[in-house]
Amino acid sequence: MRYLTAGESHGKQLTTIIEGIPARMPLLKEDINDSLLRRQKGHGRGKRMQIEKDLVDITSGVRHGSTLGSPISLVVHNDDFKHWIDIMGEDPIEEDKEIRRVVSRPRPGHADLNGAIKYGHRDMRNVLERSSARETTVRVAAGAVAKTLLKQLGIEVCGYVKEIGGIRATEINSLSMDERKTISEASPVRTLDKDAEKEMMDAIDQAKKEGDSIGGVTEVYVEGMPAGVGSYVHYDRKLDSKLAGAVMSINAYKGVEIGLGFETARRNGSQVHDEIAWNETDGYYRTTNRLGGFEGGMTTGMPIVIKGVMKPIPTLMLKPLQSVDIETKEPFKATVERSDACAVPAAAVVMEHVVAFELAKAITEQFPSDQFPALQKAIADYREEIRCF
Repeated sequence: MRYLTAGESHGKQLTTIIEGIPARMPLLKEDINDSLLRRQKGHGRGKRMQIEKDLVDITSGVRHGSTLGSPISLVVHNDDFKHWIDIMGEDPIEEDKEIRRVVSRPRPGHADLNGAIKYGHRDMRNVLERSSARETTVRVAAGAVAKTLLKQLGIEVCGYVKEIGGIRATEINSLSMDERKTISEASPVRTLDKDAEKEMMDAIDQAKKEGDSIGGVTEVYVEGMPAGVGSYVHYDRKLDSKLAGAVMSINAYKGVEIGLGFETARRNGSQVHDEIAWNETDGYYRTTNRLGGFEGGMTTGMPIVIKGVMKPIPTLMLKPLQSVDIETKEPFKATVERSDACAVPAAAVVMEHVVAFELAKAITEQFPSDQFPALQKAIADYREEIRCF
């Protein structure tokens, strides 16, 4: 399985093409649209989310509610493009800086300057339009297809917020998957801790009032992944490594933890590793889950727990950062376009779908996956095999 995305923030549309989804898998447009709607929500979101109504068009790979085994193409149209036709259209225009809305002033914390240097752009709009987090719209769409595959294999994925602006949600390990989904969906900041919710919202409001921004920590929790998915044989086949890379590829993410993560550096080994047990119903299991469902680059069968750290958005409405104009070399304070005071709740949804895609990819690489019924049978047989191992 793999996917490509195409499109610019204010271009006509965003597109993803997904290859490797098994044939004969039920897939409904509504499942993808539900994920896209979740991405648009969250306390602290900016005006762009009020403009766009992200709905998907399935333009290939699905017929009568079932996948064909051929590439699936998904399109999300940008409603705001009608205001950007002259600026973002594909037809040649005269070198009119006013029409082109030329950007010669790079914004700190963005891809503007590095991208301009790499590709030789004197107009950094050519960089910022593609590097925008708007691209995560179709990454979520691709992940929604992967989540559909996982769910029908008995694997559930849920993303939520652990921390915003230094305010941490209390750890509640006893919650079921259904409880995690229900509570996070009802929360404006997608947290499981009702007491922390109000504090998080207040922190976002305060940052917005001050023209600043705040970041946070998101977590994805997965149940139902069978043991032994991934590999210890080669470094590039370790599934935890692939998940970490996928999370780090999300805009503004600067760190990843699996299980206890960095806390393991502060503990003795007896407080880090998970003891192994066995019973006739479940087979092998761990008495704790400090390593977050992974050992040796492979799943243990325990819930996967992975966290991601999102930095504050660098576009600051009232506190613009210092930069240098690439044409005049004169210093200036960075320009401001539409932005969020905090996008952490939405980022939790993005992370959920990015993780889902990597898990689905690992499943389809390890088990027969040309036809979905065959994949379902292979997973069921494997679960029984390892239960009796």
